[in-house]
Amino acid sequence: MTSVSSGSLSVTPATPQEWALVRSWAAGEGWNPGLSDVPAFFAQDPAGFFLGRVDGEPVSAISVVTYDASYAFLGFYLVRPDLRGLGHGLATWRAALAHAGDRAVGLDGVPAQQDNYRRSGFRSAHRTARYVGEVPAPDRPVAGLVPAGRADRAALAAYDAACHHADRPRFLDTWLSTPGHRALARVVDGRLTGYGVVRPAEDEARVGPLFADTPADAAALLDGLAAEAREFGADRIAVDMPEANPAAAALALERGLEPTFETARMYTGPVRPVAGERVFGVTTLELG
Repeated sequence: MTSVSSGSLSVTPATPQEWALVRSWAAGEGWNPGLSDVPAFFAQDPAGFFLGRVDGEPVSAISVVTYDASYAFLGFYLVRPDLRGLGHGLATWRAALAHAGDRAVGLDGVPAQQDNYRRSGFRSAHRTARYVGEVPAPDRPVAGLVPAGRADRAALAAYDAACHHADRPRFLDTWLSTPGHRALARVVDGRLTGYGVVRPAEDEARVGPLFADTPADAAALLDGLAAEAREFGADRIAVDMPEANPAAAALALERGLEPTFETARMYTGPVRPVAGERVFGVTTLELG
């Protein structure tokens, strides 16, 4: 267990119950966190979430979630607005980053923090833009879409692994089954050609991941996920699309979505290659 003190600041692992507070901080920053993300996040690495406390009161947070022996992902780097500039963030960062060991670490950094991340050894790989808007309802049911629970689970896990820098079966099992999450698979001629998930969030419904063989597969999934979002009362969706796949932005614009803000995907070292042409939407900015 990582536990570090810096002056009056103590950094210790957080529980899922405590992370509800951090989710509210993220909402206050306009990050639009999913309403039911925490169980899936903690399923992947329950020891990867940290709070900084002063006199027992939470003042800072960060997650460093490990996936395997070579890859981890950093997110939720937050300091309470009224206590910024006091060194709490850097102390929390240093304490939590030790959890990654010698793994390569990824993150999605907002522009204001990217120079700080570079000084900590991170290097930019590509930009990611969040696209937001209302996807029109399709004129007819979208062909080839089935609930992800009806797809072959081994094939779906293998597809996900090809689009992510590490296998993540614990996360995936929970992400697909969390109450409120709607997951669809695209099956053409008996073959899985993509899958996606949409979930309720603080503002617009969040789509992620959106993995697909072709732009046509991605479009079918996006339309189907938007229809699922309307069923739980969300008219608008948000999806984080990597510029490394130009077809992703083209699809967003075709569907009338507009870019709102961008982040940079950054890494501390080499990571397992992914099928980037299949990644039309990242799973989350918090866990990669």
